[in-house]
Amino acid sequence: MDVPSRAELVLYWQKWRWYQRSRLPWNRLLLHAELARRQSFARGPMHGNVLEMLREGRLAIGPHVLFEPGVWLTSESGRIDIGAGSLLNLGVMVAAVERVEIGAHCMLANGCLVTDGNHRFDDPDRPVPWQGFTTRGPTVLGDNVWLGANVVVTSGVTIGRRSVIGANSVVATDIPEFSIAAGAPARVVRAVSY
Repeated sequence: MDVPSRAELVLYWQKWRWYQRSRLPWNRLLLHAELARRQSFARGPMHGNVLEMLREGRLAIGPHVLFEPGVWLTSESGRIDIGAGSLLNLGVMVAAVERVEIGAHCMLANGCLVTDGNHRFDDPDRPVPWQGFTTRGPTVLGDNVWLGANVVVTSGVTIGRRSVIGANSVVATDIPEFSIAAGAPARVVRAVSY
C-alpha cells in the first residue's frame, strides 16, 4: 500500500473539515446561538450548510421553529424560508437551488424531502454529479401544511394552505388548499372538511 503524499493528506483534511463542519463543536455552538436569536431550537445535530446560510441571510427562520435530529438544509446560492411554529422531524431534507418556502405551522414528518431542484443528466460525456442542477421554479408549502412520512415534494410545486399529503407520496404537481392528497404521483383524494 502506498503512503499518501503530503498534498493528498492536505486535500483529505480540507475535505474532512468541509463535510464535517456542522459537527465541529464550535460550529454547533455558533449554530445554536443563531437559532436562539431567532427563538428556534434544534434538538440534535443538523446537517448541510445551515450556519453559513443563516449568516448570509439565505435562510430565514420564524420564531418557535423546531428541528429534530438529522435535519439537513442546504443551498449554494438559493434561499430557504421556514415560517413560525413549523416542525421539521427526524431526517427531513430541504434543498434549494433558487427558493424553497415552508409556511407557518407546517409539520414535515420523518424522512421528507422538499426541493426546487433536479439533478441534470443530459450530458452523456460527464458524470451526473458534475452536471449541476436545474429548477422548474420555487417550491412553496402554504401555512399549516402537513407532510406524512417520506413525502417528496419536487421542483416548482405549490401545496396550498391547510393541505395534508399522505405518507410516501411524491408531489409533482400543485395541490390546492384544503386538500388531502396521496400517491405517487400525489392526487387529491378529498377536501379537508371541518
